Amino acid sequence: MSTSTAKAPLEIDVTTLKSMFDNGEKFMLLDVREKDEYARAKIDGADLIPLGQLPSRINEVTKDYPLVVHCHHGGRSAKAVAWLRQNGFTKASNLTGGIDAWSVKIDPAVARY
Repeated sequence: MSTSTAKAPLEIDVTTLKSMFDNGEKFMLLDVREKDEYARAKIDGADLIPLGQLPSRINEVTKDYPLVVHCHHGGRSAKAVAWLRQNGFTKASNLTGGIDAWSVKIDPAVARY
């Protein structure tokens, strides 16, 4: 990632997210899945705002520091990141592979579904 740009990368992988946690970086982890999915499996520290509610709850999302958006596999979160960036959230990045990749590569205690 170039330090000369204010924009975050469009995508980050789960190992990068894990490093962000491990290094104590300040960021927002936004889960855009539905409530029942969140109840089934979640990444600790994630804030839940289902994709369909994002426009009406945008005031709950920060522009001040990096924003990592995730869903189940990465499709809904990619849509969320595109919308967020169009609305001035230049630090928004999609978590490649979503919570499923997190479960497989980082934390097998997070249930897969």
